[in-house]
Amino acid sequence: MTRAVYRDRFDEIEPLLGRVEKPSRYIDHEWGTASKAEASLRCCLIYPDVYEVGLPNQGIAILYRILNAQEGISCERGYLPWVDMADEMRAAGVPLLSLEGAAPVASFDIVGFHIPHEMAATNYLEALDLADIPLHASDRGEDDPIVIAGGPSVYNPEPLAPFIDAFLIGEGEESIVEVCRAHERLRDAGASREEILRGLARVSGTYVPALYEVRHGEGATEHGYTVPRAGEDVPARVLKRVVADFGATDALTQSIVPYAQLVHDRLSIEVLRGCARGCRFCQAGITYRPVRERTPDQVVSAVARGLAETGYDEVSLTSLSTTDHSRCRQILRRLNRGLEGTGASVSIPSQRLDSFGVDMALEVAGDKKGGLTFAPEAGSQRLRDVINKNVTEEDLDRAAKAAFEAGWNRMKLYFMMGLPGETDEDVVAIARLADHVLELGRSVVPRARRGSISVSVSVSVFIPKSHTPFQWCAQLDYDEVRRRQKLLVSSVENRAVRVHYHDASTSLIEAVLSRMGRDAAPLIEGAWRRGQRFDAWSEQFSLERWEEAAAELGLDLIKIAHTPYELDARLPWEHVSPGVSAGFLKREYRRALEGKTTADCTFTSCTGCGICQALFVDNVLVGDRA
Repeated sequence: MTRAVYRDRFDEIEPLLGRVEKPSRYIDHEWGTASKAEASLRCCLIYPDVYEVGLPNQGIAILYRILNAQEGISCERGYLPWVDMADEMRAAGVPLLSLEGAAPVASFDIVGFHIPHEMAATNYLEALDLADIPLHASDRGEDDPIVIAGGPSVYNPEPLAPFIDAFLIGEGEESIVEVCRAHERLRDAGASREEILRGLARVSGTYVPALYEVRHGEGATEHGYTVPRAGEDVPARVLKRVVADFGATDALTQSIVPYAQLVHDRLSIEVLRGCARGCRFCQAGITYRPVRERTPDQVVSAVARGLAETGYDEVSLTSLSTTDHSRCRQILRRLNRGLEGTGASVSIPSQRLDSFGVDMALEVAGDKKGGLTFAPEAGSQRLRDVINKNVTEEDLDRAAKAAFEAGWNRMKLYFMMGLPGETDEDVVAIARLADHVLELGRSVVPRARRGSISVSVSVSVFIPKSHTPFQWCAQLDYDEVRRRQKLLVSSVENRAVRVHYHDASTSLIEAVLSRMGRDAAPLIEGAWRRGQRFDAWSEQFSLERWEEAAAELGLDLIKIAHTPYELDARLPWEHVSPGVSAGFLKREYRRALEGKTTADCTFTSCTGCGICQALFVDNVLVGDRA
């Protein structure tokens, strides 16, 4: 079909726009789109949330540009319609359409889902159903698209395995092109769907669930473990892909200028990838390793091009730990000097306490000083050592003092509740630390500013994640979470300290989906069939629907989330790997029990995680971090 024929489907959407909120979510012709009208292979990449949440996503932006730069490949985008639009589309018989060409998503050769977090689980089923693509991979026929998935939360793929044809594990810049070319070659040779999937499984880093089976016993948890099916020539463990030369990739991935205001409405430039700080709860800290930095010239050039092409007046330097960049100060100085007088500013999403000093405070954000964010994660030094945060209260004092003196009035502090080994004293310590930072701010600023100084505390609930030293740990008991949340609020003495905490119910479901295997798929489907979607949105989440789905299957959600795993148990996700060795994770778990910390290998020497050796890629720093 031609693009013109596909565009006729927009005529079916247009009458619905006057009946839904934010109709700009569903119209195209944004400035900077790159898809081609005709191509031999057509892909649609879908972010499982609404437009204003999905458009800023750098993962989708990277792959969108890469695929459209390929000869013979066209890539379009899709986002999940909000509940009002989804209901209108179903009533009118309109399927899910791509944004650029208003083409039925089911008409593409490949449909790719981004997997940002566990709480998007029901949204994949909502999108497949709206697109009229069979939910289960086993039910799809020769004319259905190949459904792939990748992203930061793909390292326990089993809960979604029955719904996805192939998972791309790790960094997708190279692997998605290889998957598309393999699909194109096999399709043009007349291969069947089954043969195409076997071909995709031969692409390094690609996990095809249909070629594997779940077994029980043999030291496994109740959720089983996954192995290749008899006779299938696939790896027992799928190792993640990593970009061979990160520095050679284009730092500017963002090109599309939206009509609607976005959640993160600014230009974003990824300045480094990976983090070796080693926080024991942090999955990203393992799965994004090794650390690879861009040069200051690359970053400054990308910012200049991006601002010129998009018209934004703010740029965010993104990474897991931007202030750890060995040339962060130099980059900030150059950008602020270059942007002086333009009205544009530079921001950093969050700052490391031990790398944020007076000079950094003076460089960040120039004259625009809104709020500043730090993440102590735990209130007491004992618990910070357990989680290997490797920052002290003195670090926080120094960073906060520098920020307040440099002109900031508002500070946000991120903490976790329910970390392994946490006591009531640790919870109270969060309140004491927040009160202390507020008083510190008031003590170092002029009297005229003291009334504007504020501190907010955001407390999430610890979720045990795969491939981390805490993957064997249980989540804190559901009722105990709520008790400790009340304890925290009552322990804050200063009314200028505002406390926000995550809902215990959503944290329970996130833990369940993080810890289960393929047996979670019927639970996800049951919740979706009861009307559950957009679980990450508090007004849409319903614990009752999840409980009803669990009861029908004979599952105990509380037990699943709150039962620890044995250290030598076979785990539901061990057939995919970010390259970390099991021995390292167990050693880090034991060091956590002893309250011992482990250094960052980019500041000292190799700590033996095994990732560089497994992936044949080393840390790449452009300067000295020491």
